[in-house]
Amino acid sequence: MRENLIEVTRRLARELRSFSPAAASHVYNPLEYAWDAQRQYLERYGVKRGRVLLLGMNPGPWGMAQTGVPFGDAVMVRDWIGIETPLGSPLPEQHRKYPILGFDCHRHEGSGRRLWGWARERFGTAENFFSRFFVGNYCPLLFVAEGRNLTPERLGHTDTKVLTEICNRALIATVAALEPVRLFGIGRYAERRAREVLDGRVPIDYLPHPSPASPAANRGWSALADAALGPWLDHSACGPQS
Repeated sequence: MRENLIEVTRRLARELRSFSPAAASHVYNPLEYAWDAQRQYLERYGVKRGRVLLLGMNPGPWGMAQTGVPFGDAVMVRDWIGIETPLGSPLPEQHRKYPILGFDCHRHEGSGRRLWGWARERFGTAENFFSRFFVGNYCPLLFVAEGRNLTPERLGHTDTKVLTEICNRALIATVAALEPVRLFGIGRYAERRAREVLDGRVPIDYLPHPSPASPAANRGWSALADAALGPWLDHSACGPQS
């Protein structure tokens, strides 16, 4: 029997609960302490099949690590997506530079403001956007080392192997649950993981990452997104399944 996204995500959270890579001083799992927001996100927007799946890499310290929603800038999640919940407990051990404040976080998540801001400009309402797209992450964990955000590919061979095996299974199950008509990797890492894991299960393309660290994105990410996603901005390009 096919799992739904809530079942897929709960299993992923359990399998990663004890994952503690040697390269990271701190590991944040928002699927645990921000589960209420993630659950609402999946219940409201993670049910419909036949859409375009936009796949990110892993949480940023001021985004999903705070709100439990991918690319989850607190203001955009609260005011546009329509989700705001208190943090659960216990919280993980936190690095002093990256406190977990939930929706009280006043730092903006640059990639999230850019991605959700584009979606708001193009579609008006979150419901219109999610009728055609769904946004997820390949890995749900934030890693911190030496006071900096550590990407999953820099964890060391052994730990990276363990992590990718778990996240690969979850990605396969996610695609089975959503039956997307196409998948866009947001950034090269997500695109590579999708191509290596899915092996023809769904057509895969590349969407430049909206990070403020990207010179190309800073020159106009909305135009890049329009160019990449152009054929899929028309509602008729996505299937009618629910």
